[in-house]
Amino acid sequence: MNSQIAGLRVAGTIFALVCLAQALRLLTRAEIDIQGHPVPLWPSAVAIVITGALSLWMWKLSKSPLKPENPAQKMTY
Repeated sequence: MNSQIAGLRVAGTIFALVCLAQALRLLTRAEIDIQGHPVPLWPSAVAIVITGALSLWMWKLSKSPLKPENPAQKMTY
C-alpha cells in the first residue's frame, strides 16, 4: 500500500468518525452552547451529509486501481 492510499483511508476514517459524532449529537439532541448561545441541531444534519459524503468519496478513491505511467507517453526535452 502506498502513502496516497493510506492517506485517503486515514482521511476517510476521520470523516466517518466526525459523521458518527454528529449523528450521535442529532440522535441524543445534545445541547451545545457557545459563549452562552445555543447551537441549533440543523448544522449537525448538514455536517452528517457533508462528512459522510467525503468519507465515502475518500474510501472509494483509495480502492480505485492506480494507473501506471506509460513511459512511451512521457515528453522528453
